[in-house]
Amino acid sequence: MPDAPLFALGLALACLAGVRAYLTAFGVGLAALLGWMAVPEGLEVLTSPWVLGTAGALAVIEFTADKIPGVDSAWDLLNTLARVPAGAFLASAAFAPLGEWSATAALAGGSAALATHAIKSGARLAINASPEPVSNWLASSTEDVVVIAGIGLALLAPMAAAGLLLFALALASWVLWRLWGQWRRQRQVKASIASQV
Repeated sequence: MPDAPLFALGLALACLAGVRAYLTAFGVGLAALLGWMAVPEGLEVLTSPWVLGTAGALAVIEFTADKIPGVDSAWDLLNTLARVPAGAFLASAAFAPLGEWSATAALAGGSAALATHAIKSGARLAINASPEPVSNWLASSTEDVVVIAGIGLALLAPMAAAGLLLFALALASWVLWRLWGQWRRQRQVKASIASQV
């Protein structure tokens, strides 16, 4: 595979790891193990029974924890320590043909994972502020579907997947920035009204 598709594959997987690191590792490893898709040599470590078993078990735990309001935000905070390094690893392992470390790919992957993780965590904090649990379940289930579909697209068409995920990342950043500005303005208006009373 030429360099550009490998870099795109790593970047796409890193973006997905920022949302669901364990599911991403499990999905890529399972697809490679079953021969559904060829993966770069650096990612073949994900086919190890130990890696698959650990990633699968943690994916099930995350699936459950992510559906519970409040617990999901605590899980996100804890998993900042896993998602960013996972994104860096996936990007480097995809880009380096013989599994050697690529600092450039790792930096890009870690940054992409951090960005998607920050947007996911910020959105979930906002959702948790609402009193009903349905939006939390809907957001979590949507993330599950996006990651599973994203893995398939990344392995089949890495350039398209990277482009689509980066566009979604930019769009989500813009939406969250607008919502944050609106929330700050509402808070300033409330503070102004409270000070006049």
